[in-house]
Amino acid sequence: MTPERRQELVLLRRARDLMDRRYAEPLDVAAIASSVHLSVAHFSRRFVAVYGETPYQYLMTRRIERACAMLRAGASVTDACMQVGSASLGSFSSRFTQVVGMTPSAYRAAEHTAEALMPDCTARTITRPRLSRIGEGRTTTAA
Repeated sequence: MTPERRQELVLLRRARDLMDRRYAEPLDVAAIASSVHLSVAHFSRRFVAVYGETPYQYLMTRRIERACAMLRAGASVTDACMQVGSASLGSFSSRFTQVVGMTPSAYRAAEHTAEALMPDCTARTITRPRLSRIGEGRTTTAA
């Protein structure tokens, strides 16, 4: 890997980290590109090449993920929308439905047990009983 390519990856990672940290603030692609000293067009092209989605798609996906956590915790749809930085409840709901597969209200109303939120392979691994040694050679099962 060339030093130029490595530096470009560092800049793109910084931009992604900025979106992860400041997802609730009014960010646009121009501001993000400017923060890493790249032109908007070059930044967008390289971001798509490296991460497989546009910077805006990445930011909106992060916002939706944060909104999901808020909705599971009992926040209203409007509160979740405003807290993740969406200006419009309509566009937030449309994007949420597109990403999650159900409306924010339906998602909020659904039951969210921890195991249901995990991939099957992860849930099986975490909930599998394990033998642990306690004291002098005795074994018990521990979840």
